[in-house]
Amino acid sequence: MKNKILIANRGEIAVRIIRAAKELGYETVAVYSSADESSLHVKLADEAICIGGNQSKDSYLNKTNILSAAISTGCNAIHPGYGFLAENSEFVEMVESCNIAFIGPTSKTISMIGDKATARNIAKSHGIPIVEGSDGVVSDQHEGLKIAKKIGYPVMIKASNGGGGRGISIVRSDEEFLSAFERTSMEAETSFGDKSLYIEKFIESPRHIEIQIISDTFGNFVHLFERDCSMQRRNQKMVEETPSPILNDLLRRRIGLAAIKLAKAIHYVNAGTLEFIVDPKGNFYFIEMNTRIQVEHPITEAITGIDLVKEQIKIAYGKELSFKQRDIKINGHAIECRINAEDAMHGFTPSPGKITNILFPGGMGVRIDTHIYPGYEIPPYYDSLIAKLIVHAPTRREAVKKMRVALEQFVIEGIHTNIEYQYLIMHNTDFIKGQYDTGFIARFNALVEAESSE
Repeated sequence: MKNKILIANRGEIAVRIIRAAKELGYETVAVYSSADESSLHVKLADEAICIGGNQSKDSYLNKTNILSAAISTGCNAIHPGYGFLAENSEFVEMVESCNIAFIGPTSKTISMIGDKATARNIAKSHGIPIVEGSDGVVSDQHEGLKIAKKIGYPVMIKASNGGGGRGISIVRSDEEFLSAFERTSMEAETSFGDKSLYIEKFIESPRHIEIQIISDTFGNFVHLFERDCSMQRRNQKMVEETPSPILNDLLRRRIGLAAIKLAKAIHYVNAGTLEFIVDPKGNFYFIEMNTRIQVEHPITEAITGIDLVKEQIKIAYGKELSFKQRDIKINGHAIECRINAEDAMHGFTPSPGKITNILFPGGMGVRIDTHIYPGYEIPPYYDSLIAKLIVHAPTRREAVKKMRVALEQFVIEGIHTNIEYQYLIMHNTDFIKGQYDTGFIARFNALVEAESSE
């Protein structure tokens, strides 16, 4: 029987997975909503099946329809990509019960570590520093308010099964708390089908550092260094880079070892990312683990030479990792800019519509992951990410310069994008020096707005 993979996702990540699978000689099946009939992943896959209407709940979150598509087309594996059902343990359990390989960890692992409150407790029990917060899921807003008062403001209210910057609220007073709790709970239920929340102390001016790990069923665990994801807008990442400008070799080693320690403790298998925050004094704290491939995985691929999606697929089919920790070295510097269909100069308003023309940048060390093409109609129902621009160079300084040139030559007509906004970031003095934190974008917005009003 041929190996055949169903991709339970859309957009650039679906295209990325299809390409990796085809390079391995595997057949692919795309699923799509009625709004995505003309999407590139539909055109590139060997087969494609419509699984429902425009809204995510009717299609990409429809567990039964996706599983039926996999069974009817004879797939023996499902790759979830990121978002949608990628970290939904109920869906993974359904996949497992049908004897279909899930390209990711087991449902048991996702249930255990995917719950952010449980993950914190596991980390704490293994001596990994965590930010002060609730011991588990908060039962209601009144219990949450008591915990917030005990911890001290500011605090973060976070969805237990959240991700992608959604289901998070920063609260700075009792007056804000009750309404923020209710709002965050509703957002969590809408986005993730689970309204449970937990609370943790909000650390001011941190760096957001994540560690990429990968492991197989033979007991091999490897970390592929860090990604600095501190450049965020409303808790959603905009620019990522590796290695981080703030980590020295000792701190890098300590965080990497902590990530491996936690992954081993839960017997993790496949690719995963452990997220930490680092305070201005260099103290690091575990915050959560993402049990899936990340949007920003290409920059790790750039500095290590490892194709993470191919490794994911091979592990799911029972193969051993093709490398050891000693084989992994940092080669140069990589930066990723997320290109979104939005009017960044006017409040990041979403900008769906028809793309009339595209000019992609190119050259040595320039990569673009995307699903768009001239004439493609961007639907209004999904995330605004339309492309990822990745550059790789021997040094950070050279990578920044390469990104500037690539952004200059990146043209998308017919819609608004954040390309110009990203170009301005690449010229910001603090960014050039590597001196930024998770509050950078808010400060940068104020600067851009002040200059545009003059």
